[in-house]
Amino acid sequence: MDQFVLALDQGTTSSRAIIFGRDGRSVGSAQKEFPQLYPQPGHVEHDPEEIWTTQLKAAKESLNSARLTSNQIAAIGITNQRETTILWDRTTGRPVSNAIVWQSRISADICERLKSDGVEPVFRKKTGLILDAYFSGTKIKYLLDTVPGLRPRAERGDVLFGTVDSFLLWRLSGGRIHVTDPSNASRTLLFDIQTGQWDDELLRLLDVPRAMLPEVRSSSEVYGETQADFLGTKIPLAGVAGDQQAATFGQCCFDPGSAKNTYGTGCFLLMNTGTQPVKSQSRLLTTIAWQIGGVTTYALEGSVFIAGAAVQWLRDGLGVIANASDIEALALSVSDNGGVYFVPALTGLGAPYWDSNARGTIVGLTRGSTKAHLARAVIEAMAYQTRDVLEAMQTDAGVRLTELNVDGGGSANNLLLQWQADILPARVRRPMVKETTALGAAYLAGLAVGYWSDQNDLRQNSQLDREFSPSGDHTLWQPFYTEWKRAVDRSRNWIERPVWTLRSDTWRTPRTDC
Repeated sequence: MDQFVLALDQGTTSSRAIIFGRDGRSVGSAQKEFPQLYPQPGHVEHDPEEIWTTQLKAAKESLNSARLTSNQIAAIGITNQRETTILWDRTTGRPVSNAIVWQSRISADICERLKSDGVEPVFRKKTGLILDAYFSGTKIKYLLDTVPGLRPRAERGDVLFGTVDSFLLWRLSGGRIHVTDPSNASRTLLFDIQTGQWDDELLRLLDVPRAMLPEVRSSSEVYGETQADFLGTKIPLAGVAGDQQAATFGQCCFDPGSAKNTYGTGCFLLMNTGTQPVKSQSRLLTTIAWQIGGVTTYALEGSVFIAGAAVQWLRDGLGVIANASDIEALALSVSDNGGVYFVPALTGLGAPYWDSNARGTIVGLTRGSTKAHLARAVIEAMAYQTRDVLEAMQTDAGVRLTELNVDGGGSANNLLLQWQADILPARVRRPMVKETTALGAAYLAGLAVGYWSDQNDLRQNSQLDREFSPSGDHTLWQPFYTEWKRAVDRSRNWIERPVWTLRSDTWRTPRTDC
């Protein structure tokens, strides 16, 4: 009986499941969207039960799509939206609040207080991260401080914390596995990336009980099995990586200096830096890419909060397009952006600016501006933000990138990738398999059970769909980037202080059905 590997790709706006064969090609898939919750400006939440039910449905439907039985699945790998924070009851498995999404700025005040206390260098040194509401640790603290009665339960170990990977492992195993991997742990502000351990000093600074934390195990090993009644039989749960690290692995960026950019809800550029962490001087993140066989691989990362989410905003918020895929044709209906620039700081600016008080900005509008110019400005903004990050990354790593591997939903947009090649300038390479995030999770799980032999085995699967080369003299494109930088300046520090506070009355009434 032919065997396959199932990847669960739990993202910010949808849960996907993709089944891969030995050649790294998909044989079946399914996707389920779920609601985004915006209780207040700057706050973003998910219902963890929606995450669970949509992910399980997607897994079942992917089997039907591939016309396979669960007995043909050799292993399951999980990749996930990383910093999103879920707390749940150890006994019932039910969430004790909505999940706080990585985009949420709800804990910005906590970050500002910690910075004023002068402790940011401690976090920077141990975690490779900056103090920002993006990461999980301050979200945990916010929930423990504001949901009545939650902290004592957490201190007793009756309430557990996990990023989405841990929550899914707990549910899939019937409550027998409370595990995460180093790539996810390194995004919490609680994990020392050099010792590979939860750190007591960081836990004290954020007042997070150790009893609620998952065990950290490698990114590729068998953690346990699924509960048989979920998919029809017990299946090894064998690989975990945060979505951006999984995409880097799926792109086979195994060598130091290789890099990829994912155009998803956000935009995330990672460069493999080998077995030693590289300290950033440009406010990028030093993070763990993966850990296999006791060897830890590190990466530099630049995180852009809003990329594809801006396309969703055009569709759902403004009604400019009916489908996300319509944006390219609309943008191509004009020859250029007409002087219009869009800074998608809808939840603040990420790397390399890290400005929580920035807000989305459209500049350069005239009576001649049309929705097509706005669509083009949204596409171009993804490329400009990527160049912002790449310039900082090249400075930190001391190397000049001549090519960039790309993936994610936005990589299907040829206009975006050609503009990206022009504005960098560098070759932009799109793989045949665009779902490299799920593929990376599948590779990690498959390696753990011997489905694939080693990384050289995985390289054999890599095939290029198309390469985009810079067109014309690079100096022709520089003025556009200069104007982009001016637009960014207009968006920064738009609000003097965040409109969200730590007052308990800003937290919506906690769920009562838990």
